[in-house]
Amino acid sequence: MMRAATRLAARFNGPGVAGLHSAGGALSQRSPDVPQMPPCGFTPEEYRGMSKEQMLAIRTRACNPMTTKVTHYKKPVFVHQGHMQWLWDVDGRRYLDLFAGVATVSVGHCHPKVAAAAEQQAKRLWHTTSIYPHAPLHEYCEKLASHLPEPLQAVYLTNSGSEANDLAMLMARLHTGNFDVITLRGSYHGGGPQTLGLTSNAAYKYPIANGFGCTNTMCPDVFRGPWGGSHCRDSPVQTTRDCSCAPGHCVANEHYIGQLKETFDTSVPRRIAAFFGEPIQGVGGAVQYPNNYLKEAFQLVRERGGVCIADEVQTGFGRTGSHFWGFQGHDVMPDIVTMAKGIGNGFPMGAVVTTPEIAASFATGVHFNTFGGNPLACAIGSSVLDSIREDGTQQISLRVGTYLLTRLAQLRDKYEVVGDVRGKGLMIGVEMVKDKVSKEPLSPEAMNEIFEDIKDMGVLIGKGGVYGQTFRIKPPMCITKEDADFFVAVFDRSIHNYMDRR
Repeated sequence: MMRAATRLAARFNGPGVAGLHSAGGALSQRSPDVPQMPPCGFTPEEYRGMSKEQMLAIRTRACNPMTTKVTHYKKPVFVHQGHMQWLWDVDGRRYLDLFAGVATVSVGHCHPKVAAAAEQQAKRLWHTTSIYPHAPLHEYCEKLASHLPEPLQAVYLTNSGSEANDLAMLMARLHTGNFDVITLRGSYHGGGPQTLGLTSNAAYKYPIANGFGCTNTMCPDVFRGPWGGSHCRDSPVQTTRDCSCAPGHCVANEHYIGQLKETFDTSVPRRIAAFFGEPIQGVGGAVQYPNNYLKEAFQLVRERGGVCIADEVQTGFGRTGSHFWGFQGHDVMPDIVTMAKGIGNGFPMGAVVTTPEIAASFATGVHFNTFGGNPLACAIGSSVLDSIREDGTQQISLRVGTYLLTRLAQLRDKYEVVGDVRGKGLMIGVEMVKDKVSKEPLSPEAMNEIFEDIKDMGVLIGKGGVYGQTFRIKPPMCITKEDADFFVAVFDRSIHNYMDRR
């Protein structure tokens, strides 16, 4: 097996291929101008499946065209196997995964503890519904609730973040008796018929009626927005904008809260149902708000009869490092919390956690989810919570994330096209611009050039932002400082290559 994997690695070690390893982790010969990938002792299985040509033919013939549209690369990565922060393609090439299946793989690909829990439960009871009490459901709900502050103790399990947000919107409207919901521009809360109204990004919109009762307000983006300074956000890296605010006083926050008040005065009734907020915008490009924005926004919402909903689909489960939940970093208490993605380390799972009072309003009718809370999902979710504690995952996010942010900030200071570096823990965004004065977004063509180059050197990241101008770094929360150094070297080289071509 080792010899076969080594031969595969040797076959694909050509110019421009970064730090290619054999399956066992031994470094093969590489081009001298690309960074060296950290070693890995895991040996993947030799791939024996269908050819790449077959996969592409089926993708074109049998898959919805949307499947092809969202393919990230001109030369796709044909993924075969994963282990912790690593992925291997069908040719035996190894990649450092810094996107984690869109911020979803929380504790690591095929984490041994999680995989064992899934296997054990699958052999015992794969599926039954919440019609029947079963131990995995109740054990998991109690364990999940223990990670949230009182009075957030009523758990309802779903299959995805879109489902969770759709349900949270329903709960808010039932509980308040009001209808209108406010979200921030640039937000992403799902792609279902109802959640499309919450999502405020044209790329995800269709020319059909959606979002009745949903209003988007200005995003308090302290880099790209009209107001911001160098002390605004809860991040080890601040913007390079000048700031003349007195200590403890934020003019930018005052302006953005003023815009929210104007939305209340002009765009919604006097009584509203809810406000949705991501503690840090995910698809929007790791956008952070002034430190007190959510606290003041929550107060304004509650004065108008609404409930406050924290969308933790991407920021939850320790990803921000300093806290288990992103909302805790804003010193706020939401009325409803939605979560998905990292909750199951990639297994389809989501949840809505709320107060007993709001849950009681929901229980006035009947809602049933066939697969939500099935035994297999609950066993996996429980194992993920155990692994986060046992592996020190949240602490890794804080330590390695802070280190990576400060290293990336050095590249911001080095290159004119790196406009902003931001985030917290392992929820990181790097916003690319044509120049730092205009802040005009770097073109999609340029973004794709850099993106492809990073992949060719052995690292997978994501893209986001309203204009697709932000690189998203949200890896499995098991990466090391050596991995961070490797990525920074790759990113540095890719930007250098782009500047040379330009």
